[in-house]
Amino acid sequence: MADNSRSEQEHKEAKFIVDEDEQAANQALRARINELAAKQKSLKGLNEAEKLEQKQLRQQFLANFRKTFKSQVEMLQVFDENGKEVTPKKVIDVQKKKGLR
Repeated sequence: MADNSRSEQEHKEAKFIVDEDEQAANQALRARINELAAKQKSLKGLNEAEKLEQKQLRQQFLANFRKTFKSQVEMLQVFDENGKEVTPKKVIDVQKKKGLR
């Protein structure tokens, strides 16, 4: 059986894999959503094309959020205060299926 304990230093260092291109795209998407939201609140409001664009951007943003969140959960490893891994079996099974373990 493998030793799944980690040092105290490793516990404090959270490691996330960040795709910088995807992060930049999400930032641009969020900026455009915010622009449309601000315009919607103004006296001018949104025209029909902008309302449609706003709806599509929000759907795309939520899809990206769900994808990223799912990926983070699949990469999750949980350790107790003694350094022993206590990751839920369901997560371990998904990780094994994807070749992450």
